[in-house]
Amino acid sequence: MKIRLKDGVGTLDYNFLFCDRDRHGNRRIYFRRRHGAGLPATKIRLRETPGTPAFDLEYRRAFQASLTAAAPAMNAAGKPAVGTVSWLCQEYYATPAFLGLGTGTRKVRRRILDAICDRFGRLPYALMETKHVIKLRDEKAAFPEAANARIKALRQLFRWAKEYGHATANPAREAGYLKGNNPDGFKAWTEADVRQFEAHHPLGSKARLALDLALYTGARRSDLVRMGPQMERDGALFFSEQKGSARITKSHAIPILAPLRRSLDATPTGHLVYMVNQYGAPYSVEGFGQWFKLRCREAGVDPAVSLHGLRKLGAQRCAEAGASEHQIMALFGWTSTKQAALYTRKASRVKLEREAVAALLGVHRG
Repeated sequence: MKIRLKDGVGTLDYNFLFCDRDRHGNRRIYFRRRHGAGLPATKIRLRETPGTPAFDLEYRRAFQASLTAAAPAMNAAGKPAVGTVSWLCQEYYATPAFLGLGTGTRKVRRRILDAICDRFGRLPYALMETKHVIKLRDEKAAFPEAANARIKALRQLFRWAKEYGHATANPAREAGYLKGNNPDGFKAWTEADVRQFEAHHPLGSKARLALDLALYTGARRSDLVRMGPQMERDGALFFSEQKGSARITKSHAIPILAPLRRSLDATPTGHLVYMVNQYGAPYSVEGFGQWFKLRCREAGVDPAVSLHGLRKLGAQRCAEAGASEHQIMALFGWTSTKQAALYTRKASRVKLEREAVAALLGVHRG
């Protein structure tokens, strides 16, 4: 295909290009190159303006992707071939964009991307389009959170690739998230759940202390497993959040409320951390969550609730008691008002409903 240069000095002849029009009559230009030995053809849409340096660069990248598609998946050193999905992921794993994530986030994201590489790693990443991302998403449609995690991982991968000049577009950007089965996220505890748990696990038990620590500090389990006597000063617990600590330090000084103080005084604890396992060692974050789930089951509490659900109950209590969005943000470590606003809006709605219900009686006429 001959392309006239925008500066008017002549034309360039590009191989493997073809043009068609969409249903609105807009012209679309594609790079398409067939490969032998049963390999899929390389087909990439070129989006830059024909005749510009940007278009020429985009074409050259598409041409390189076509060479990669016909090349072995591994190079002579046994590493992913340059230009493949596996190569892009391996490059990403060594960057500040990936290494700056929290430990848990890195673990989950790498697991997602490695699973994609197991299936499509030998293919050129330049061939990935939005339709392919949507297909990957829809494979997990029965599990919306897992489906959305695939989109998020690919968005961040290609965001980095585009920033560093490895890619010209982000194919995951236009792929929408699926609506979750539980739009409210983790199920919040009810006051009845708390009473039932307390009835089964009395003051002085390790399970009761776990409940009180979670409910009266608002902390995540990643922080709960680290809390201990050495954090107590002047009637408060001083600690820094683990989540996101690689990016920003969020410190807390939570006053020890009376119910928590009674529970701490009544319960045998570890010397360095309050919550220790049967071997006297601190719990892992996952192990603590699993152990607490068993204690919930013993108490006959709704099996859908978890430690995180106690944070949600705590936020509800704060909102219903009149705490402002910024006060709730400070206590629960949120960096925007979005999450806190969910609770304050709900509390306001409940209050307004109670005040307005009398109006349903109407005005009595004599």
